Amino acid sequence: MMWLTWRQFRGQALTAFAVLAALAIYLVILGVRTRHTYEVNVGCTGCTAESARDAMENAYNAALLLSGLLVTLVPALLGAFWGAPLVARELETGTHRLVWNQSITRTRWLAIKLAVVALTGAALTGALSALFTWAASPYDKLFGTRFEPLLFPTRNIAPIGYAVFAVLAGVTIGLLARRTVLAMAITLAAFLGLQILMPTVIRPHLQPAVTDVTKYSGAGTQGIGISGGGGGGVRVEGVNLPGAWVLTDGGNLLDSAGKPIGREVAESCMTGGPGKAIACLEAKNLYVKVTYQPADRYWTFQWLEFAAYLLLAGLFAGFAFWRIPRGFS
Repeated sequence: MMWLTWRQFRGQALTAFAVLAALAIYLVILGVRTRHTYEVNVGCTGCTAESARDAMENAYNAALLLSGLLVTLVPALLGAFWGAPLVARELETGTHRLVWNQSITRTRWLAIKLAVVALTGAALTGALSALFTWAASPYDKLFGTRFEPLLFPTRNIAPIGYAVFAVLAGVTIGLLARRTVLAMAITLAAFLGLQILMPTVIRPHLQPAVTDVTKYSGAGTQGIGISGGGGGGVRVEGVNLPGAWVLTDGGNLLDSAGKPIGREVAESCMTGGPGKAIACLEAKNLYVKVTYQPADRYWTFQWLEFAAYLLLAGLFAGFAFWRIPRGFS
């Protein structure tokens, strides 16, 4: 049965391996280049952290975003093109009447099919994710933004969980839809919907967020970004903590006693250019309240999300194992 499964599946697998090989060559070249740019611009005479970030962003931001998008799409494509047709094609063409009436039980047939397809998908996605994580690591060192919603699902172990989930969800959706094209469309829509839901609704609450008061720094915000707040306070926008996932857009500027400052305090600093205004505000020993997920929780979130997707995959697989032995006409 294992040999038969591989013979049926090898065309898809070999095509995927060929695509992965091409992507691997590209990512190796990209990784070598990012490391060279990092070494040239970090620690050199006259270089600053800001100039190094600018050089890296100008050279590789677009390439890394597009490569990351591919990593994110691979599990969706595996679910749609490998998982969804696995059972739906048998039901649609009627070949299940022959396949499921042989000496091998339906449960064993499904187990071998799922093992081959899901493990191959996990291996391919894991290899691609590992290569991309390696290629992007110099960029991540400079920017510390691995927690960003567009970056988190492209690195380390989370994509492996996505791949296993997508394949098993596709199989179960195909089992219910009984039409290959319909199952593929539903699988893609369901996976992409969950990928939108996860960072916006679920992921922020996988661990209780930390709310803290941090010292105001112009380098830790998106420019000065100050506007009049409620009650005469002053609000700073785009607060950034290196490596952390900031869940609030900003907050009111506070004095050392924790009370919101008045507009006149900020306006007194607006007599020069942006640089002078930032320096003036920093000299006033101001603070801002921030809600965030700390940087040292990154791997905790990776494992939690990986486990959550595996749990969902297990639920889909459990339903498939329960449903198939109960007969199809």
